[in-house]
Amino acid sequence: MKKPAPSKSARKPARANGPAAGKRVAPEVNAKGGTTAAARETARLLLDIKAVHCRPENPFIFTSGRASPVYIDCRKIISFPEARARIMAHAHKAIGDAIGWSKIDVVAGGETAGIPFAAFIAATAKKPMVYVRKQPKGFGRMAQIEGELKPGERVLLVEDLATDGGSKVMFIDALRKADAKVTDTFVIFHYGIFQQSVDVLAAMGVKLHALATWWDVLDAAERYKLFDERGLTETRAFLNEPDRWSATHGGRNPVHGTVRPSMTANGER
Repeated sequence: MKKPAPSKSARKPARANGPAAGKRVAPEVNAKGGTTAAARETARLLLDIKAVHCRPENPFIFTSGRASPVYIDCRKIISFPEARARIMAHAHKAIGDAIGWSKIDVVAGGETAGIPFAAFIAATAKKPMVYVRKQPKGFGRMAQIEGELKPGERVLLVEDLATDGGSKVMFIDALRKADAKVTDTFVIFHYGIFQQSVDVLAAMGVKLHALATWWDVLDAAERYKLFDERGLTETRAFLNEPDRWSATHGGRNPVHGTVRPSMTANGER
């Protein structure tokens, strides 16, 4: 991957499985690159702060077993104030446009990566915030939800990214057990290549909203010449047929799974 050109929005000195797997997903989650100006800028900012890694010659192997030529770490955003401010401004507007802030009582962050983004968004919107544990903490009140949440409140679940939607189910279940109403979830980044990420949530009556997808990143990488030719070719091949690409590059394709990196091919974590 070529070194990204500097951006005014990034903090210096950094310059940057379901039946439809492998196909672009529904347009409401910005599956096609360059769908909106916000998606394009978000993608460029993620590249600028080096949250995006492209390594087709030594693929990332995720905890799901899948091999990928690219990996994104949205948690990098929290360390870059200017990029963070731009992305959070896009998030606030996107949520207002798609859902309406008057229809949201509380913003909830999923443990752990969703917590800072929920905090930033809640502060911008001047809304209460809670966070949801993956499991009850096992003592005291056995709390799985931290903060004050009243029965019947309308909650927006926020996380950093979505792949197959699996982790969202756990958090939504916990919120609903606390008598919250959850009809929407928002992520900064959606992989945009696994239809089940939309379908599994839709089956629960929940709609997934996102700022950007891999298609937006690929578009920005090509537009600004931030990936070399092999990186562009292999990333495009992966996005179009992720299971096939994974199988031919040492991966094990899961039925379900997350894409947090496990031990990678060169021993890095």
